[in-house]
Amino acid sequence: MGVSVRRLGGARAGEMRITRFLHNPKVTPGEMMSTALARTCAQVAGRHVLAIQDTSALRVDEKGVGLSFHPVIAVDAHAGTVLGLVDNFFLKRQGGEREKRRRRAFEEKDSRRWLSGAQSASALAEAGAACVTVIEDREGDIYECFAHKPANVEKLVRAAQDRRLADETSLFSKADAWDEAGRMTVELPAAPGRKARKAELSVKFGKVEIMRPKHRAASSGLPRTIGVSLVIGREINPPEGEEPAQWFLLTTHQVNDIADARRIIGFYRLRWTIEQLFRTMKTKGFDVEALRQEEDGPLEKLVTAVLIAAVKVMQLVAEREGQAKRPLSDLFDPDDRPALERVCQSLEGKTAKQKNPHSKGSLAYATWLFARLGGWTGYYGKPGPIVILRGLTQFQAIKHGWSLRDV
Repeated sequence: MGVSVRRLGGARAGEMRITRFLHNPKVTPGEMMSTALARTCAQVAGRHVLAIQDTSALRVDEKGVGLSFHPVIAVDAHAGTVLGLVDNFFLKRQGGEREKRRRRAFEEKDSRRWLSGAQSASALAEAGAACVTVIEDREGDIYECFAHKPANVEKLVRAAQDRRLADETSLFSKADAWDEAGRMTVELPAAPGRKARKAELSVKFGKVEIMRPKHRAASSGLPRTIGVSLVIGREINPPEGEEPAQWFLLTTHQVNDIADARRIIGFYRLRWTIEQLFRTMKTKGFDVEALRQEEDGPLEKLVTAVLIAAVKVMQLVAEREGQAKRPLSDLFDPDDRPALERVCQSLEGKTAKQKNPHSKGSLAYATWLFARLGGWTGYYGKPGPIVILRGLTQFQAIKHGWSLRDV
């Protein structure tokens, strides 16, 4: 698939317009993100929102040196649908910094991005979200991020280390002493070296007091201990030759019973949504790693634009069944509707399966159209992000021609 300035421009004049956009100093990734955040905030009122964040390499060598990006996306905690983009940070890692890293103040470290992401997510609470939970994988297991998180968000992270506890035990040994509270069955998605499967988990939970790391002095201003809940999910009887799934989850949420523990595990499992976003942006979709633009400006702007577009693709995929009944106006301008309806007429066939089953003016109506443009026949399976992306790209070309119909 891929994305390039030449292909996006469609012609020399269009290519030059995009080039001027990328080099315009008044256009910044920050302004683009502010617009995206405003759209997201308009969707969150009354919802429990998961702010999922993670880092992915963009131009990084085998030593980890280069440029990476770190998006934060908003996901409905109950429906699992992508509500929009919250923020994005670019990280530039240079060589020869390993020895200095431990001596740096937290504010100067790359790991500061995890706290910055939580701070950005607090805007969702200010916009009326009923609850905001920041979801992170192991890299986000940082003491400062617990100590300094905004008061209006909760934190849920996969434990990365066997932390010291206030009662002189350690995190993992403490959990081993707990009794099983119950069980639950989950769907494990396919991953490198692992097929998708159902897994039965043994669930434990309890409260712990984690200690301030030894390399952080009392003068650092960090509290000596922080109280959190620990939820453990361990797979029982995995398939022969497969590593059992196992999650140690730390959260600032109160976990009082097995229902709460299962809910926390369910929230963490939605972290996979951001992996789907990376898949859409990279070689299976926009091929963002192949972009040739220069860093410190054009590249960051184009990656931000691709990130916004990839989130839109994720939202379209989530609404392919029309369950949320989201209006077309959530993602598209009113001027897009006539073109969408005209293209849809040309795609519909005579049988029921070849008809768009969704009402005009709905987001599901547009998703069906993009899926058909992307090669989905309507008979087999459900269209995924790559098919939707292909169709959306084709529609943009059609829309350009539509806009010239009276010229």
